[in-house]
Amino acid sequence: MLANPTLHGRPPPLAPSFSLISSSSCSPWFFPIARVPRLQPFSSLGALRMRRMVSPIRASLVPESPEVCGEDDGSRFAPQPISVKIPIGDRHILVETGHIGRQASASVTVTDGETIVYASVCLADVPSEPGDFFPLSVSYQERLSAAGRTSGGFFKREGRAKDHEVLICRLIDRPLRPTMPKGFYHETQLLSWVFSYDGIHSPDCLAVTAAGIAVALSEVPNTKIIAGVRVGIVGGRFIVNPTTKEMEESELDLIIAGTDSAILMIEGYCDFLTEERLLQAVEVGQDAVREICKEVEALVRKCGKPKMIEAIKLPPTELYRHVEDICGDELVKALQIKRKIPRRKTLAALEEKVLAVLTENGYVVKDEVQGTADGLVDIFEDEDEDEVVVVDGEVDEGDVHIKPVSRKSIPLLFSEVDVKLVFKEVTSKFLRKRIVEGGKRSDGRTPLEIRPINSQCGLLPRAHGSALFTRGETQSLAVVTLGDKQMAQRIDNLVDTEDLKRFYLQYSFPPSCVGEVGRMGAPSRREIGHGMLAERALEPILPSEGDFPYTIRVESTITESNGSSSMASVCGGCLALLDAGVPVKRSVAGIAMGMVLDTKEFGGDGTPLILSDISGSEDASGDMDLKIAGDENGITAFQMDIKVGGITLPVMEQALLQARNGRRHVLYEMSNCSPPPSKKLSMYAPIIHVMKVRPEKVNAIIGSGGKKVKSIIEETGVDSIETQDDGIVKITGKDLSSIEKSKAIIANLTMVPTVGDIYRNCEVKSIAPYGVFVEIAPGREGLCHISELSSDWLAKADDVFKVGDRLDVKLIEINEKGHLRLSRRALLPDSEKTSPNPQINNSTDESIPSDVPVEQDSKNMTTSSPRKASAAQADKSKVKAKRVASSKTGPYINKDREKKSSSKEVPEVLVSKDGSHMVNGEAQVG
Repeated sequence: MLANPTLHGRPPPLAPSFSLISSSSCSPWFFPIARVPRLQPFSSLGALRMRRMVSPIRASLVPESPEVCGEDDGSRFAPQPISVKIPIGDRHILVETGHIGRQASASVTVTDGETIVYASVCLADVPSEPGDFFPLSVSYQERLSAAGRTSGGFFKREGRAKDHEVLICRLIDRPLRPTMPKGFYHETQLLSWVFSYDGIHSPDCLAVTAAGIAVALSEVPNTKIIAGVRVGIVGGRFIVNPTTKEMEESELDLIIAGTDSAILMIEGYCDFLTEERLLQAVEVGQDAVREICKEVEALVRKCGKPKMIEAIKLPPTELYRHVEDICGDELVKALQIKRKIPRRKTLAALEEKVLAVLTENGYVVKDEVQGTADGLVDIFEDEDEDEVVVVDGEVDEGDVHIKPVSRKSIPLLFSEVDVKLVFKEVTSKFLRKRIVEGGKRSDGRTPLEIRPINSQCGLLPRAHGSALFTRGETQSLAVVTLGDKQMAQRIDNLVDTEDLKRFYLQYSFPPSCVGEVGRMGAPSRREIGHGMLAERALEPILPSEGDFPYTIRVESTITESNGSSSMASVCGGCLALLDAGVPVKRSVAGIAMGMVLDTKEFGGDGTPLILSDISGSEDASGDMDLKIAGDENGITAFQMDIKVGGITLPVMEQALLQARNGRRHVLYEMSNCSPPPSKKLSMYAPIIHVMKVRPEKVNAIIGSGGKKVKSIIEETGVDSIETQDDGIVKITGKDLSSIEKSKAIIANLTMVPTVGDIYRNCEVKSIAPYGVFVEIAPGREGLCHISELSSDWLAKADDVFKVGDRLDVKLIEINEKGHLRLSRRALLPDSEKTSPNPQINNSTDESIPSDVPVEQDSKNMTTSSPRKASAAQADKSKVKAKRVASSKTGPYINKDREKKSSSKEVPEVLVSKDGSHMVNGEAQVG
C-alpha cells in the first residue's frame, strides 16, 4: 500500500477537496487541481504528502503531445481512427480504434470478414471498497440485427443474456482476471457487442481478442496483453479461426487465450481426442496468440493511454509478518483438519481473533524495546528541582541538562480489509507449504491420490433414470428425463442455425451444498458454465436420433460440494443415462487437476507440482484449475483456468497425462456402482414409434389446419404425433395399444394403392346410377361400377346396395387422373357368381384374426360351380392379407402380390419397455 507507513494501517486523513478544471490548452482533457485554503502555508513535505492523498484518477492522463491537444479550431472532435491488420491463419483481422466510443477509456472494433465485434472499457472515477476480488464486470450481447434478423419471441428487444452469451462472457472474463494487479479497486466494466455477423466467421473468439486489446489500450494497469483464437481439426489439419462450415467437419473445438509467453485459458470439446493431439492443437493456438499479442503491443505503444499505476494500493508489507506471528502455529493445525466444515469454522474463528488484535486492541511488536523511564530516574535524583527541562530532541544553548521522557510502545492498528486480505494470503501460503514440504494435503491425501468414490443408481423410482455420485465431500444427484420433440430446448441465437437441442444438461448449485445460507433464483453464470461443460462431455457418447428418437434432459443438483462439482456431474450424468436405458457408446468420467507453480518458494525444487482431484481450498489457493472429461484413452471436454501469469506446454502435458490416469481410476470405481444401472427404459418413460411414409403424404396426416392429426391424437390417446418433411413420423404415447391404433390410422391415410390390392369390409359412402363409391381407406374412395358389383345384370345399384353397407373390393385400375376403379365381382365365389340373387357381404371375415397378418389362397375357396377350375386358374397367385386396423378403425388390406421395398426406405423403429429396438419387426437389443 502506498500510504504513509507511520499511519500503521489506520485510514489516512481526509484529502483536501478539489475540482476538475478544463485545461485551456488541452481541451477536452481534464485533470484535478487541489484547492488549498489561503493563509495556511505548509512545508514542501506536507505538499508532497497531500499530492499522494489526492486520487490519481485522471492526473496521469493529461496529454502532452501537441498533435492531441491541437488548436481550438473545431477539428479536435473529428474521429482519428488508427487501424492495424493482424494475420491469423490464412487471412487477416482488422483492428480499429479511435473511431467509435471515444469517451470510453478505450474502445476497439475487430473485423473478420464481415463479422464485426465492438468492445469498450470504462473505469469508475472513485475506487470502490478494497476486497479480494477484482471489481471487473463483463457483458457480451449478440444483436440479432447483425444478421438481419429480429427475435422470434414476443419482445423484440434484446433482454437478459442468453446462455450462449453468458458462456462467451466467461470466455472473456477468465483470461483477463489473472492479468489484473492486486490492489486496484476502480470498478472496471467491459462491454462487447456483435454489430455485424456474416454467418461465416464466429464472433466468440473475436470478442476475447477485442476485449484484450481494449484493456491493453485503456488506463487499467493490466500486466499483460491477451488475445484468443479458435483451433479446429479438419481432415487431419489444424485450422486457426475456422469458418462455421469448416467447424461442421472439425474433430475439435478449442478456444485458447493467453499472452505472448504463456497460456491463460483453454476450453472446448472433441470426439475422444488423445492428449498428444490436444497438445499439438494448443501449441498451434499459442503460436497464433503470440503473433496477435506482438502486433497489439505495437499498437499500444502508438496510442495506448498511461496506466493508473498510482491507484494501486496494497496492504503494508509488515502486516504479513504480524499475522504470521499472531496465528502461525494455530493456522498450521487448522489446515490439518480433514473435514471441510470444521476446518472452515476453525479458520473463521482464527480470522476473527486476528482481526480483533490488529484492528481493535492493537498489536505490539514482540521484539520492540519496552522502554520506560523507571530505570533512568536514579540518574537525575541529585539534580535541582527548578532545573529547566526541555522536551526530547531540543537542545538549549545554555547549561541545561536534557531529561528523557518515558517511551511506551504504541499498539499498531490496521484496517479490517487489509487484515482480511493478508490473512487469506497467509493461509494460502501455509497450505502450499504443507503440500510441498510435507507432501500431504488438507485431507491427508498425497498429490496423486483421489478421494473415495461411491455411486448408486435407481434412487428415484418415478424418474426415468437417476444416479447419486459421491467423491469425497462432493456429491451430485443426476436425473434423466426422456421425451419427444416438444421437450427439446429451443434456441434463438445469432450463430446457431439449429432451433432445437435434443440433449441438454442443467446444473444447479444451491447454497445448502456448502452448508451456507444464500439467495435462490435464476442460474448464475457459474452454474451455466459448469452445466455446459458437463453437457459437452456427455454429448459424444449419445446415440444418434435415428437409433434413439428421444429428447434427453439431464439435471445435476449438487447436494455436497468440496471441489470439482462439474466433473461429478459428468460421472453422475453418465450413470443416470445408463440407468434410463439410453444406449450410450461408452462410459466417460471427469476429474479436476490443480497445481502449485513455484514450489521453490515453499521448500521444493522449483518444479511445478500437479495435484489430482483438487478440493475447494486447493482450487481457491492453487494456481490452476484444469478439468478433463473422457474415457480411458480419449478426451471429450476440457476447461482450464490459470490464476498466475500462465503455464507452458510441458506443464500442461504433465497435467493431461496425470488426469488420464485419474480418469481411469474413476471409471473403474463407477463400474462398481451398487445398485448398478438398469440399462432399460423405465415403465414410466414414454414410448416413441418411428415410421416412414411418402413425403407427399405428410399433408394427409396433418390435415387442414392440423385438424386431422389432432383428431387422431384425441381418438387414440397418444401424447403427440410429429411429422417431418422427409416423411418420418414419430408417435409418442404411454402404452403400445394407443400407438398401434394411431399407427393403423396413419398407415391407411398414407397408403399408396396398387392394382391387385384387395380391401375388406369397406363402407359404401355414396350411390350413383352407374355404381357405388366405396371408401377403401380414410379419405380414399374408389368407384365400383355397376357392372363390377355383381356377375349378373343390375338395373340400378340402389336396388341392391345402400349407403353404409360394407363390401369386399379389389382394385383393378388406376387411371391417369389417379381415380380408383374397384370390383366386387372379382372377389365373388363361383357359387355366388352363378346365383341369380347375389347377397351383400355385410360382415367381416371372422376367420381372420384381429392382429395377425393373413395369407389367403384363391385355390382353397369353396365352390360348387363348374367354373371353379377356370376361376382358380385365372387367379393362381397367392393373396396376402394384412390387417392394418380393427373393424372400428379401418378395413383390412389384402394384396395379391408382394411389394418390393425400396432400399432407401427408413426402417420403422419401436422402442419397447425393456429397452429393445423393434426394427422392421425384428428385435435388436443395443
